[in-house]
Order: sequence, then C-alpha cells, then structure tokens
Amino acid sequence: MPVITIERKVLAKNDEVATENRTLFARHGLFVFNVVSSPGAGKTSLLERTLELLKGALRVGVVEGDVQTDFDAQRVARYGVPVVQIVTNGGCHLEAKLVQDAVASLPLEGLDVLIIENVGNLVCPANYDLGEALKVVVVSTAEGDDKPLKYPGMFRNASVLVINKVDLLPYLPCDVEALQRNALQINPALRVFRTSCTSGDGIAAWCDWLRSRAADRP
Repeated sequence: MPVITIERKVLAKNDEVATENRTLFARHGLFVFNVVSSPGAGKTSLLERTLELLKGALRVGVVEGDVQTDFDAQRVARYGVPVVQIVTNGGCHLEAKLVQDAVASLPLEGLDVLIIENVGNLVCPANYDLGEALKVVVVSTAEGDDKPLKYPGMFRNASVLVINKVDLLPYLPCDVEALQRNALQINPALRVFRTSCTSGDGIAAWCDWLRSRAADRP
C-alpha cells in the first residue's frame, strides 16, 4: 500500500505540471502530440518524413527525449525546425516538468504544432501526461502483431496508432490485420495509419490528418 501511495503522489504532481503545460500550449494555440513507441519502431524516421512533407505548410517545433545522446535532435534539426533535446540519463520516460523546462527554449509564439518524441518505451510513458492533446503510438511490423496485447495500457491511452515499416511485411511473420484488430480490441476509438518511411506509403495520409488537426486548434 505505501508504494501505491507514493506512486499516486508522484503522478499527482506530474499532472499539476501537465495542466500548466496544457494551459501554456492553449495560450499559444498549439496542437501538441506525444509520440511513443518501443525502441526502433521508427519514431524519428516518421518525424523526419513528416517534417519533410509539412515544410511550408505548418510551423513545427520538436522536443526530443532520449536516454543518452542528442543524435535524434541532430537528425530533426536538419529540417530547419526548432528542436530541444532532453537527455534523461537512464530515465525511461519524459515527465511534464522536463517538457516544461524544455519548451522554455522554443519560440512557441511562432509555432502551429509541437511534437514531443518520448523515450522508447511502451510502459512508463503511458502513465505520464505531458500536457499534450493526444498520444500517438507507433508500432513496427518487425515487432509482431501481439504488441497491443502485451502493452494494453499504452494503446488504451493513445488516440492514434501508426503501424510503421509496412514495406517489410513480405519478409516478416506479422499479420498486420491481426495487429490492427488487437489494437482496436483494446481501444476501438484509435485512428489507424499504416506507413513506411522507406517507400513513403501512408505518409501523405498521416500528414493530411495532422494538417486537419492543426487547423482545428483553438
């Protein structure tokens, strides 16, 4: 019981800061989403393709989260967008306070969209609100079709599912229909996209959705 009490206190404090973040984002009219996945699912590659296609259409800022190094921030910076790297030094997820400190270095008044790329992990990030409008969970076909059943919390708390690396399907024992079915069994409201950052499949549809959501922001 004491462990549960401590966890609740930690999450309660995080939620307080997340509310502050959400108020800040609303004041600047930002559409903010949090991208989560296992390591290697292709979050950063999806982000690169997204920035490439949205260039000139939306003003995007990025917060990168990683256990070590600023490699992902360097990749994103090549697309000419403002980016801040959070290095957690072993921490398995981003917290609202880390995001709050990071966005203080971004020109929020000049942005339409803020993308938060979380640490590669399908467990802890599910429980931490960062102040975002929604979570986007990315799963790759290389991970198999049972990921939603193994990590239901993340899929339950997400609003969007991106099934990435569909170009590998001919070479993998992954049933993409079963993968999608498993995810929708947990969360029937999930918006699903199937993408390949290599071939470009599905990227346009994903970006069209982002444009429409950004246009609907307050």
